[in-house]
Amino acid sequence: MSAHVPTRHAARIPRGRLGMVLAVTFAALAGFGVVYAVTVSSQIEGAISTHDVDGIVPDLDVEVADTGALNILLMGSDVRDGENGDIGGRVTGGMRNDTTIIAHVAGDRSRIDMVSVPRDMQVEIPDCTMLDGEVIPGGYGDFNVAFSNGGRDGNPAEAAACTIHTIQQEAQLPIDHWAVIDFTGFIDMVDALDGIEIYIPQDIESSKARLSLEEGWQTLNGEEALAYARLRTAEVGDVSGSDLQRIQRQQQLLEAMVHTIFDKNLLTDATALTQFLKAASGSLTTDPELGQTDVIVSLAYSLRTMSEDDVNFSTVPWAYTEDRLDVVATEEAPLMFDQLRADEPVTVDAKGDATSEWDATPDANADDT
Repeated sequence: MSAHVPTRHAARIPRGRLGMVLAVTFAALAGFGVVYAVTVSSQIEGAISTHDVDGIVPDLDVEVADTGALNILLMGSDVRDGENGDIGGRVTGGMRNDTTIIAHVAGDRSRIDMVSVPRDMQVEIPDCTMLDGEVIPGGYGDFNVAFSNGGRDGNPAEAAACTIHTIQQEAQLPIDHWAVIDFTGFIDMVDALDGIEIYIPQDIESSKARLSLEEGWQTLNGEEALAYARLRTAEVGDVSGSDLQRIQRQQQLLEAMVHTIFDKNLLTDATALTQFLKAASGSLTTDPELGQTDVIVSLAYSLRTMSEDDVNFSTVPWAYTEDRLDVVATEEAPLMFDQLRADEPVTVDAKGDATSEWDATPDANADDT
């Protein structure tokens, strides 16, 4: 395709529309599947799987600014059974999360801070209580193990509960809502949009990911977008496999999805909107409140004055372990969590190195006609 879009933010989303766009796409990549619709609410709510996990997640005794802010934990599951096994390769039981993002919605609805958590970050994982009362021992290790511990029986709600417990313990940050989406749901959402346009900074050939992309602007279908988000190795392309690279690609895809929804006037096309919402809802698991469309409509309305510049992406500050196989949170991480608790703008971010950065900025000299 021609490189028609000159910059990453060529099509700006005006105030008054961004809130509605975000409500549709808020959980699209990692779990991102938050629902907005009134006319199709009965169809959508019936497809969403909702679970109350409050009884198995310990209360967090911490002082938080009383501003009306919301913290929504968004998780992308790589469960490998059924259709998801055909996509990601089959493994024996259980599930893991490829993506975890804390979406902090400011109390005055002036901004949204999207904070990615590296899945290989070393944390103390608490014991995890299942819905039947069984307790799964925790321990020190990869953050991703929390979701795996909770999801050993294939229940995304139990996986979410263990992840919430870990986040709350590690960050001392209360989680108000949560959502989990799987491979199939993400693919279906992208395909419902007829693909999303994104800038590929270099040629990529990966036999493991079954991905072949040329440098430049490309329109990715659902399977290609998922492969790009999960990419760890490549025969062609500077792919290091680091968490930071993956996180940067995932954030890039989320921004691209927001642009695509706006460019296609999805919110004014009832047929296309219904198709997109159905694609999301069938693979979505949330807490009971977030699964109600009236709650999301209310949230969307409250975001109506936001602009695109009010959505900020960052990653929990980290440093490599001595063997460079994992990462640990740095001394700046507590500052980030303090800012979230106080409902203040996040001012810190992860800083990688040459093997971790993924430059998805279009060449200023590239053809933009």
